[in-house]
Amino acid sequence: MNILIILGFALVIVGLWGVLVRRNIIKIILSFGIMDTGVNIIIVAVGYLPGKTAPIIDAAVDKATAFQKVVDPIPSALVLTAIVIGLAVTALMLSYAIKMYEKKGTLSIDKYKELKW
Repeated sequence: MNILIILGFALVIVGLWGVLVRRNIIKIILSFGIMDTGVNIIIVAVGYLPGKTAPIIDAAVDKATAFQKVVDPIPSALVLTAIVIGLAVTALMLSYAIKMYEKKGTLSIDKYKELKW
C-alpha cells in the first residue's frame, strides 16, 4: 500500500512539474492527465485494506460479518467516476487545443499573450 501512495504522489509531482514548466499546450494537457492518474492511484491506495476482500456478499462472506471482511467500495466508485470525468475534461482540453492551433498555427503557449491576465 505504501508503494502505491508514493507512486501516486510521484505522478502528481511529475504532472505538476509538466504543467508549470512546459510551454507546449499538448504537453500541458498530458501533464494534467498524469496528475489525474496520480490522484486516482492515491485514492485507491488509501481505500485498500490488507487482508480484506472485495465487497461482494457470497458464500465466502456472509452478511453478518461482511463489515469486518470487506473493503469499503466508496473509494473505488469515486475513482471510476473520476476516470470518466477526467476523460471528458481531457477531451475538452484537446478540442480547445485544436481550435487554438487552427487560430494561431502554433501550440506554444507563448504565442497566446492576449489571452493571459
